[in-house]
Amino acid sequence: MTLIKPFRALRPAPEFARQVSSVPYDVITEDEVRGFIRENPLSFLRITRADADCTEADDHLRKAEENLEDLIRRGVLFEEAEPSIYIYRLMSERHSQTGVVACCSLEEYRQGLIKKHEHTRPEKVSERTRHMVCLRAQTGLIFLAYRGTEQINELVAGELSGEPIYDFTCTNDIRQTVWKAARPDEFADAFGDVPALYVADGHHRLESARLAADELAAENPEHDGSEDYNFVIAGMFPAEQLKILAYNRVVRDDSGRSDDEILNLLSESFIISPADRAVPEEHGEIIMYLGGKWYDLRHNVAYIREPDPIERLDVTILQQYVLAPVFGIEDPRTDERIGFVGGIHGTEELKQRVDSGEARAAFSLFATTMDDLFAVSDMGETMPPKSTWF
Repeated sequence: MTLIKPFRALRPAPEFARQVSSVPYDVITEDEVRGFIRENPLSFLRITRADADCTEADDHLRKAEENLEDLIRRGVLFEEAEPSIYIYRLMSERHSQTGVVACCSLEEYRQGLIKKHEHTRPEKVSERTRHMVCLRAQTGLIFLAYRGTEQINELVAGELSGEPIYDFTCTNDIRQTVWKAARPDEFADAFGDVPALYVADGHHRLESARLAADELAAENPEHDGSEDYNFVIAGMFPAEQLKILAYNRVVRDDSGRSDDEILNLLSESFIISPADRAVPEEHGEIIMYLGGKWYDLRHNVAYIREPDPIERLDVTILQQYVLAPVFGIEDPRTDERIGFVGGIHGTEELKQRVDSGEARAAFSLFATTMDDLFAVSDMGETMPPKSTWF
């Protein structure tokens, strides 16, 4: 079963919602954050990325706390009067997804009922844990997926006819609409029949919430497990509505090898032919850009058994048969010779990076599927880093 519960959200007054809304804290540089804050002083980045809103002498966590208190004092943010559950829809020209925002149990995460598919980096987890403990607040949603049910779908559909509390289009042309659920208890009951939740994005924030809860529990002599810090705010979306984009790669090569030498090395594991497109059409096909040309790489290694869900991932094939043996990139999490390009940027970005000399080669991958994510997570295993882009 899945335990969710309503919560008293600290949220923007409707007239400030568009200004307060911001991109996730970990997808932009410090200089970009400064630009956002300079143009929009109400941006929530002043809380999630206060390091860009203070001098070197300032304590950025203290600054985040001050900025949060400032927005509350000015009436930009207010605390919900009663615990609530929310319906959250994101809509673009090509895609729409509608989920449920509520608090999920960190104990269920510890028990493996909220399933992950990526490793986390300790330094990133530590930084966000300190942020949560200092502010006594969680400042971003965990993005979770679940196998949709008719009951939850009907409950969500029933809420969409009501008046939304927010409805605006942000700077990236995504329309964001939020409703307060009229029957939160019915949502809690319906999610009780969901066997597991899956982390789509937010592994570091989720692990940070767990560590923050452990720290706050240790400081609380009356801890009984019902405290707010034992839960994490999440947006839960049915898997059938989610679209995973490819997470492509660019690599540098300092070996001085020619294009032909690289192609010869790759031919040991791939059937290589000229490509007339930059996007692969199926699993097992990788499109490479090298020396001003696109190549189709078809994996030709025979398995003595059916490959498991991790082995069949194209990101795994790329790592095992290209990045490590040909370019010497053994750990893509730490090797500075590899770069990751989210599918939202398109393959022109790959071509530009190679043509400019920034990268030696680029690899366009077939997108990981939700079935892939579920299969790996259900095994209790993890995917290679940067396997999914939602």
